[in-house]
Amino acid sequence: MTDFIETPMTPELYCTDIKLSLAFYVGVLGFKIQYQREEEGFAMLERQGSRLMLDQIVPGSKRSWITGPLERPFGRGINLQMDTTNVDSLYQTAIANKAEIFLPLEEKWYRANNIEMGNRQFIVLDPDGYMLRFSEDLGDRPCNPVIA
Repeated sequence: MTDFIETPMTPELYCTDIKLSLAFYVGVLGFKIQYQREEEGFAMLERQGSRLMLDQIVPGSKRSWITGPLERPFGRGINLQMDTTNVDSLYQTAIANKAEIFLPLEEKWYRANNIEMGNRQFIVLDPDGYMLRFSEDLGDRPCNPVIA
């Protein structure tokens, strides 16, 4: 029996340097290591209910599931949104650690049928260029439906 947080979907991110990635995810962003296999360059991370796996690229490995050329920035075409509390503090920590900010902290409202859902959010790039969007919920408000 473990006390690991489990989620229905856990992305696995290939990285070029597991030590550098762990320093960023744990030291800057506040993730916790649930477990790791140092000999394989693998770690399962968790932060406020969001999980992800880091897996160091091992050239020639038969266990690397890479379907095409892998060059920085990794994860093109996707950003991983993670709910968080106190997004302002996390943003300031990222800035203080000279993290690469892709989208500065903003307040954004997204329409969903007849309501708007509010977020304070920012996007930071990890050492390999994956886009990580941290979002704090601002609640919902009514909106006028779009008339076509």
